[in-house]
Amino acid sequence: MAFSLGTHIILVPLGVSFPFITLLMHVRGLRRGDAVALQLARRWSVVMAVQFAVGVVTGTVLSLEFGLLWPGLMGRWGDVFGIGFGVEAWAFFLEAVLISVYLYGWRRLKPWTHFWLAAPLPVVALVGAFGILAANSWMNTPGGFALDAEGRPVDVDPRAAVFTPMFGPQYWHFVIAMFMTAGFMVAGVYAMGWLRGRRDRYHRLGFGVPFGVAAVFTPVQLGLGDFIARSLFHQQPVKFAAMELVWNTDTHVPEYVFGRLHPDGSVSGGIRIPSFDSVLAGFSPGTRVTGLTSVPAADRPTPAQATVVHWAFDIMVVIGSLLMLLVLWYAWSWWRRRDLPASRWFFRAAACSGAASVAAVEAGWITTEVGRQPWIVYGNMRVSEAVTPSSASAVWTMFGVVVAVYVCVLAAAVTVLLRMRLRWRLSDEQPDARPVDVAPECMTPYGPPPVLSAGPAKGERAASGAGRGNGGPS
Repeated sequence: MAFSLGTHIILVPLGVSFPFITLLMHVRGLRRGDAVALQLARRWSVVMAVQFAVGVVTGTVLSLEFGLLWPGLMGRWGDVFGIGFGVEAWAFFLEAVLISVYLYGWRRLKPWTHFWLAAPLPVVALVGAFGILAANSWMNTPGGFALDAEGRPVDVDPRAAVFTPMFGPQYWHFVIAMFMTAGFMVAGVYAMGWLRGRRDRYHRLGFGVPFGVAAVFTPVQLGLGDFIARSLFHQQPVKFAAMELVWNTDTHVPEYVFGRLHPDGSVSGGIRIPSFDSVLAGFSPGTRVTGLTSVPAADRPTPAQATVVHWAFDIMVVIGSLLMLLVLWYAWSWWRRRDLPASRWFFRAAACSGAASVAAVEAGWITTEVGRQPWIVYGNMRVSEAVTPSSASAVWTMFGVVVAVYVCVLAAAVTVLLRMRLRWRLSDEQPDARPVDVAPECMTPYGPPPVLSAGPAKGERAASGAGRGNGGPS
């Protein structure tokens, strides 16, 4: 399950927020009569379809694993929190229809009709995330049910089961992370092209719009990250103690940046900041922070698990802070010169930002899942009561099959994307295939290329696209 989730979550940012970035580029092209923007939107729509196809496979495997690997969980609690999976499935099929219409409509529909038919895509993607996060937040703070004499859930309230105390903080933190990550991932591709000398308007616009989206959401995410950490302090104090390596309940609790928790409660390594954890939790050094020893050893993460959670949390925070510095660099340059930073180091960092943001998402998911140990339904069911025993021979056979399937599917997807990139590059090198500034009805993505002059030579076109202000945030 860890392998499947860790692989699938790489695709989730593109599934949740890439439609929004694509449609943002699309509407820019329509409103400004910008053929380059429309060309980018059309190509991104194809990438979106490939990503969705891969997500179909990895998501279907996850659905099967819930039933095969977690019979205790689904057998007892499926009727309580399963509504989230139902919502996600409905959104999944609707998204498939909308993506199909979007791809079909490029040369067959009027420009604005085509756009408005695809406009619900970002909303549907958010609804899908709503379903998954509703299920996961319920496992962190279960509610909406009562227990009978045998400990089985009865009197289920679907509304309360969906809108649990951690749903709001967890949902918005996750969604904003997806917009950040998708923006940095897409921008990173064009940053690599920029470093390789492709300074035309195509690469400038392909970098500027998604990076602008990421730049807008990054400071929002920092605020939401602080909010969700404080929500954990109130709703899941033992998980918060694992995140911060707090052994005993106390005030003036120090903050550790990295470090390792030992079975006797001592912490080695890392950077110790006196009283800072209490300040972060309650804005005062006198804030009382619950420690791991507040519950029996069987009901809390082990020191090794707590160290994993703490490192994952710190990695996420460090990466988020570095990305914020990158955004500030971008904002400073744009404020001073109305242009992208001229330093190659900026574009080197931007090229790495996509992989860094994916690593932050992985670290955040590890924090959420490992920090809940040993519970799969917090306070109600342990992992050991829910999972298929690892001694079952089919488990390791299934793991091997899943790894093989994922490797083959991802390899096929990468091969397809690389071949598309090569075909597009060759197409761009043809003089008569260059985008031209014409009315939307005649733009290349909506019909045959207009019969016009080939335009300036390649070097002249690149130079003309390097002026100030091209490709900035719309």
